[in-house]
Amino acid sequence: MASGTGVGMDKKLSIIVPVYNMAAEGKLNYCLNSLVGQTIRGMYPYEIICVDDASTDESLEILLDYEKRYPELIHVIPNAVNLRQGGAKNEGLKAAQGEWIGFIDSDDWVSPDYYEKLLQKAEETGADLVGCDYSLVDHHTLEVGKVIVNNTPEQTGELTKEKHERLFMRPGSMVLKIYRHSVIRENCLDFPEHIFYEDNCAGPLWSLYFRHFERVEEPLYYYYQHEVSTVHHITEEKCRDRMKAAELLYTECRDRGFLTEYREQIEYRFTELYYAITLFSYLSGVKKPKLIFVKELRQGTEKYFPDFDKNKYYLQYTGPEEQKLIAMQKKSDLQFFVYYRLRQFVWNLRASR
Repeated sequence: MASGTGVGMDKKLSIIVPVYNMAAEGKLNYCLNSLVGQTIRGMYPYEIICVDDASTDESLEILLDYEKRYPELIHVIPNAVNLRQGGAKNEGLKAAQGEWIGFIDSDDWVSPDYYEKLLQKAEETGADLVGCDYSLVDHHTLEVGKVIVNNTPEQTGELTKEKHERLFMRPGSMVLKIYRHSVIRENCLDFPEHIFYEDNCAGPLWSLYFRHFERVEEPLYYYYQHEVSTVHHITEEKCRDRMKAAELLYTECRDRGFLTEYREQIEYRFTELYYAITLFSYLSGVKKPKLIFVKELRQGTEKYFPDFDKNKYYLQYTGPEEQKLIAMQKKSDLQFFVYYRLRQFVWNLRASR
């Protein structure tokens, strides 16, 4: 991954919003309204960079209308072809003029003082990376729903080797943070393009370059849960994208000189993304799973890390049932596949009664 050269930083903050087909149900409007209504308006110069990723609905028209209404805040970049969220974020990074960079999904929104509180924490502590928690909601509201802690106190402060390891292992969501732009530029950080799950690669990798992480212990970001969420609709294509993200994470860490120092962490994160999460989400979520794909997952993991199941993090964090099933597959792909499919059939039969 290699970031663009960018332009001079004459803004305090650049908020990058990748947009694809979010016109329905007022989702995009609600997101943009939360951004133009930030309490930092009048305190700091900031910009909202909206990248329309070749939407086929009225998303671009909505964005252009907001750009006309808020020309001092909103800048719209229309992509001619769909690059997925990673590519859209990269286009935003190329145009960004802010000292700080923030990202937001275009169907989510933030509290009015979200960026004020994160920037204040950065100024108070000297941090170059600041995050917060988030609230799960299923409708447009500023009332707090189910609170999810995105990072832990053990990951914060000056980032020692041990804290870098913790942050690499569990970086949390990238949209719940602001990043000092100079760190992104100096280290040529960006996102994989043309795939889902781009954060699975970028999140751990980016975390290794920051030196001081702080968090505001409040749910200032609202994550909108809905049935057509990219993350929750499982297809083989999306499973393969997660595999690509894992391979890109490995390649980037190797090429940037992290593989020796963080080998155990990289091995586990690769195994988790490429194999464990993908295997069980594929078998549970795809209507007609294929034995050949399940076999490919095991073989691909063993190609990179033959002894992945001896990794201390694998033994610590992978559930005993998952370890048992993966051990079964290592002995026989066919035996595992038949056993899991029969077990799933019995579960579904019991659930239907």
